[in-house]
Amino acid sequence: MKSLCLVLLVAAAAALAVTLPDRDERLKAVGSLDRHTPAERRAFTDAGEFEAKKAPQPADWLASHPEPGQSLGQYLDSKPNFPDDTRKILYVLPLGEFEEGKAPSLEALKDYTAAYFQPLEVRMLKPVAEADIKVTSRINPGSGKKQWNSQEMLKGLAARLPADAYAMLAVTMTDLYPDESWNFVFGQASIRNRVGIFSFARYHPSWTGREADEHTETLVLRRAAKVLTHEMGHMFGIRHCIHYECNMNGANHLQEADSTPMHLCPVCLRKLWYAAKFDPAKRYGALGDFYTEHGLEEESEWVEKRLESIQEAR
Repeated sequence: MKSLCLVLLVAAAAALAVTLPDRDERLKAVGSLDRHTPAERRAFTDAGEFEAKKAPQPADWLASHPEPGQSLGQYLDSKPNFPDDTRKILYVLPLGEFEEGKAPSLEALKDYTAAYFQPLEVRMLKPVAEADIKVTSRINPGSGKKQWNSQEMLKGLAARLPADAYAMLAVTMTDLYPDESWNFVFGQASIRNRVGIFSFARYHPSWTGREADEHTETLVLRRAAKVLTHEMGHMFGIRHCIHYECNMNGANHLQEADSTPMHLCPVCLRKLWYAAKFDPAKRYGALGDFYTEHGLEEESEWVEKRLESIQEAR
């Protein structure tokens, strides 16, 4: 009990040490919008649609990882790799088995990724059978379920990266861990090598012994779509966000991940624009169509209002 209390006290102290940006700092992080079109300026402006990043609870990401954040200027100064005429495809590589009823639809995730990162092309690669995956594994002592070493997996993925790939993400229903000191990790990416891996294993209620219901399919899809686009965002050099509640927020646990939105905040959206040069109205329109088709009602309503305000600014 003493050790647990000590951990909580240390985490709480770290949480208090995190200094979150105020409104002026958030505006500064977006950068000057003078050279943008009226529609683009509206897309990268917060007129009340976005929520400032909340102070972390003791178990949350920023409580144990008090990151400084990344403004647009810092992003550009980092000289991230942008897609070019040679490296321009986003690849998704399924690893192992995807049990129907527990795994999200790979086709739906491909469509969502294409909408999120348009106008870049997204391709789904042929699945790799579990028997052909040669990495260190273990049985998690808490869950009793198999895990793959994600660090080793990243090394193997870098060797498989197609020549025309801007980035490649592997997806799996097998749980992951980065090293023996960690219980698990949802996903992991190597920005330098432009590869990442993430697991859907913990996204279905059956992971904790609960029964599925009529909302489970949508819940699993929402969770999977969030982590896929979050990890792919890292491929563009976008760091964890501390300015707003944003899809690029770090997450330590499933409850924290569920609380983050699917959308990008103005700061992170503008970073992605520099990399992909999308039309904001077309992007939001494609996302809105996806949300409506797949029953993501809250996201659909948010995007509809956002799209209307951008179109009015034209």
